Amino acid sequence: ALATGTGAEVQRPLATVVIGGILSSTALTLLVLPALYYTALQRRMKRNEEDEDAS
Repeated sequence: ALATGTGAEVQRPLATVVIGGILSSTALTLLVLPALYYTALQRRMKRNEEDEDAS
């Protein structure tokens, strides 16, 4: 994956951006998104408990 031929110096920055995008999207999908879902679920459950206590 380390090209040294003609045109490699042009494609290397593009490859860096593509690999960075793949890694960051993977991290978002596996770490951040589940954390957001968990936070939203906890807030919803807390709100439902408060509604049940009020009635």
